[in-house]
Amino acid sequence: MNGRPMGRDDRRRPQGGMRINHRIRVPEVRVIMDEGEQLGVMQTHEAIRLAEEKGLDLVEISPRAFPPVCKIMDYGKYKYEQAKQTRKAKKHASTVEIKEIKFRPKTEGHDMDFKVKHVRRFLEEGNKVRLAVVFRGREITHPQTGMNVLNRVVEATSDLATVEVTPNMEGRRMIMIISPRPNVIRKAQEVRKATLAALQAKKDQAKAAGKPPPVEEAPPDEPDEDEINADVDEEEDEE
Repeated sequence: MNGRPMGRDDRRRPQGGMRINHRIRVPEVRVIMDEGEQLGVMQTHEAIRLAEEKGLDLVEISPRAFPPVCKIMDYGKYKYEQAKQTRKAKKHASTVEIKEIKFRPKTEGHDMDFKVKHVRRFLEEGNKVRLAVVFRGREITHPQTGMNVLNRVVEATSDLATVEVTPNMEGRRMIMIISPRPNVIRKAQEVRKATLAALQAKKDQAKAAGKPPPVEEAPPDEPDEDEINADVDEEEDEE
């Protein structure tokens, strides 16, 4: 790895706007090693040469200092660790999605029960739900029918959700957004944490026993939004 060609990776630029190697244009910099050792102020080209001799990179970490402070480090490893931490944070974050369920002004009976069931499922998972009533032809002249549908859904989910965005018209669609109540969100977070903890415990047990890690179980085979909304075709000709 030592003795890599001058200028290699010059086009790489760390996150946050930091400069690396020959992107550093100032004549001199204050240099520290990744372990914290202070090397003092030196000519930038000398600092780059020193980094390359060690098979590392010179990375500008404090551009506004006088002179700018640079660290000699393994930038590839730095990027890997940063990405790893980001993935870990995202994995444990409580992500909230907005699911969309479509209705017709005349959605009734079994179809209404089916859709409400999945609205409740999405809410219980901690997600918001966009309710969309799609009008065709002259149905648009009777917006109250759409309001009636939305009110029925709100009533059927009142134990789980509150209205975040009141009904409004967007073209031929009447839109409302409902959000899970705080206690529902907390419960969804607890379920996610318990699931992750249980999986990690299984992995630890398998590792201790010298066995391959367990495969994550697939979630229940529930219909997705496209399947739930298959009965509402917004491309149909107007009546």
